[in-house]
Amino acid sequence: IREEKLKQIIHWAENNPDIRAVLLTSSLVNPYAPVDDLSDLDVELVFENRASYESGNEWIRLFGEPISMIEEADSVFEGKHAMKMVLYKDHVKVDFKLYQVSEFSKEINEENLPEDWDVGYKVLLDKDNLTKNLKPPTYQSVMIHKPTEKEFQQLFNDFWWDTTYVAKCLKRGDIFYAKFMSENVLRTDYLVPLIEWYIAANHNWNNITTN
Repeated sequence: IREEKLKQIIHWAENNPDIRAVLLTSSLVNPYAPVDDLSDLDVELVFENRASYESGNEWIRLFGEPISMIEEADSVFEGKHAMKMVLYKDHVKVDFKLYQVSEFSKEINEENLPEDWDVGYKVLLDKDNLTKNLKPPTYQSVMIHKPTEKEFQQLFNDFWWDTTYVAKCLKRGDIFYAKFMSENVLRTDYLVPLIEWYIAANHNWNNITTN
């Protein structure tokens, strides 16, 4: 179903003069990422003028019946692009990223490849050779990198420092903030990276991703 929906999108883009290029990104084109039947389609559409596609959603229905959608304007992404994340009735989720040609070209000419592309990309359509200078992905942005001694010690220092806030909150009876510090900050900022480092170290730091 997912592959069929991607074919529909490509066919529509090929016959739509407003669209100048289409890219597939993220896990489906990352050789190190785990992929299963629930993996999303991450599709980037490059428009000559994307205004009407950003404001209207009629085109979204060309690929199936949407049952849920989240829209994010370009202001969220510093004016670089807009997003429409769509869950279809056939259970396929498609994240559409909407670019203007001018914005897309600026991204390509950045010194470093943006993380979204460094994770992996595949050019599905390019009517104007816009992607000719697009650098190849390194896939390093999602790899677990070996910390320096300073980074390792800093993480431990920060962990023990923030545990004092949990103790203070429990003493004060502020359960909400205690849970926030222990279940969000301590777990997400410190324990998760530590576990990732442990896993990567057991694999000799050989192409282990954060996914």
